[in-house]
Amino acid sequence: MSQKQPIQPQNDRRATDHAASAAPAPSLLARLGAYIVRLGPKQVPIAYKLAIILTVLIASGMSLLGLMIVSNQSNLLRTQINEFGQTMVDHLAESSKELVLSDDILSLMVLVSNLGKNENVLGAVIYSHDGKVLGHSGRLPVHDINKMYEQSKPFENKHYVLEWSDRDETNNPLDVISFITPIQYQDLIAGHALITYSKSALSQSLHETIRAITGATIFMIILGIITAFFAGKKLSRPIYDLMDASRAIHEGDYAFRLPEQRNDEIGYLINAFNTMANGLLEKNQVESAFSRFVSTKVAKQIMENLDGVSLGGKRVQATALFADIVGFTSMSERLPAEEVATLLNEYFRYINMASKIYHGTVDKYMGDCAMIVFGAPEEDKDHKFNAVLCAVMIQRMVDRLNMERIQQGKEAIHFRIGLNSGEMLAGNMGSDDRMQYTVVGESVNLAARLHSVAERGQVIVTDYFVKDADVQWLVLAHRHKSIRLRGIADPVTTYVLTDVKAEYSQIINEQLDDILSTQNVA
Repeated sequence: MSQKQPIQPQNDRRATDHAASAAPAPSLLARLGAYIVRLGPKQVPIAYKLAIILTVLIASGMSLLGLMIVSNQSNLLRTQINEFGQTMVDHLAESSKELVLSDDILSLMVLVSNLGKNENVLGAVIYSHDGKVLGHSGRLPVHDINKMYEQSKPFENKHYVLEWSDRDETNNPLDVISFITPIQYQDLIAGHALITYSKSALSQSLHETIRAITGATIFMIILGIITAFFAGKKLSRPIYDLMDASRAIHEGDYAFRLPEQRNDEIGYLINAFNTMANGLLEKNQVESAFSRFVSTKVAKQIMENLDGVSLGGKRVQATALFADIVGFTSMSERLPAEEVATLLNEYFRYINMASKIYHGTVDKYMGDCAMIVFGAPEEDKDHKFNAVLCAVMIQRMVDRLNMERIQQGKEAIHFRIGLNSGEMLAGNMGSDDRMQYTVVGESVNLAARLHSVAERGQVIVTDYFVKDADVQWLVLAHRHKSIRLRGIADPVTTYVLTDVKAEYSQIINEQLDDILSTQNVA
């Protein structure tokens, strides 16, 4: 056999019925409605649904928002006018107080005339305490001051506000608002101050707000209709989603689901797809769980030929490797059961990874012992070569793990290994209702007995194995001793396999580094 490097393992790529209740006879209106429904389409296209929903939502939302904005704007403007009017009438009253008391009519006229120059002020009036006009500028109310007090509403802090109607220069209606406050000196009311403003600014602002809201609402409705139109053109998107989902299922992602819930044709298709995906996921989970109890190769063979599963087997040329922990019985008595289980699971995990690298199959775990087969169920002409490398890797792996355990203050673990090759019977053993794929035969029994006489850290083989042409060039071994094994007449000469040729030893170390670094990162 030509020398070759070990082959890296390949990654495995693996409607409800509704009961109808009795109901009273439908009314004429109900029958008419049902008739209209029957005349209409049985399924409303998604484009129409989207256009109607978007239009109604946008129109409702914008209308409600517009009402709120108009109301808030109106209240804000009214508050601003009231505050401004109160400030101006207070200023007029305070400025005219001494002039009224001194009966300085000329100064009063100058005062109200200057105030009337303000473009926002329609009129300003100073009254005497008995209602006589002492000075005015701009519009003069048609009613006397006493009647205006009667018609006005108290505003705050002896202020009064009166909304009334007048006509402008072109005889058009004009809405105005007047602010009144007494001119008070100590406890004496010396007169009254009045300022009149036009409400057109308030009305104009409200009209502008309403126009803006109306324009924005119309724009949003048009935008919604356009959006719905183009969205309708993209209704084929769910079809692409289904294609992506099918591709994911094909690639093995059986957990992929389409979350959309639709009451249309696509909805029925999505439900059917999800139902199919659930079935595939359950099947995949069964296969995955099955492969945890038997090797992946065996599980694959069984799943591919379910009708052909039966007792029996075939003769193969293979190698069996047994590895167990030295002193495990006493260790299990000292340690808690949970810690023992954790320890076994950890080491068996590493042994399983090593066997996969060298195309071996973990046949079974027996307590602290792992049995690995090379050359079955899949034929491997290099089964001896791979078994030797796997045995060396397991011992080196144990040594590396022991270094970590000692640093952690834990007890070191030591394995002993025996391996042998030859003709074996590979197949399903057991009974018709419970069977197991395994290998049996004299070669298997000899491998098991060899490992039982090995000491810690040793890999024991026979002299026939060491001298075999397939591995003689590879192994480094020294003679151990001749032992007598039950059931075998002649003594068996054993060898301790210590290492392999340097080039393969380096490859094992590199592969071991990759395994341990990957596990540490995980």
